[in-house]
Amino acid sequence: MVGILKRGEKGYLLIEVLISIVLLGLLVTGFLSAVMGSTNAMFTADKLATAKNVAETQMEYVKKQQFATSYTPAPIPPEYNGYSALVTTQLMRDHNIEKVIILVKFNNTDVFTLEDYKTK
Repeated sequence: MVGILKRGEKGYLLIEVLISIVLLGLLVTGFLSAVMGSTNAMFTADKLATAKNVAETQMEYVKKQQFATSYTPAPIPPEYNGYSALVTTQLMRDHNIEKVIILVKFNNTDVFTLEDYKTK
């Protein structure tokens, strides 16, 4: 740190060390914040992709069943621990088409919704 204190003055080395520690602390804090942010983003992306897979599986299950006004969701495999699905339907005007809505939750928080239509 040239210019703050001259080499011969007392406290020069102490101030240099303190400034270095502060700068190192700021760099480490910034690095750890970036790592935590990317970890959270990866967790969120994984949760969304898993919920999408669960919703698509549920929709396939419903479409294979006979036409009904309500459906029980397919069992969710144990490797998807924490995920649940809710299947709701809405009959359309002519009652030959229904809108199927799959809502996937992770730990009781809505994560993904998939909508499609089914005919008689």
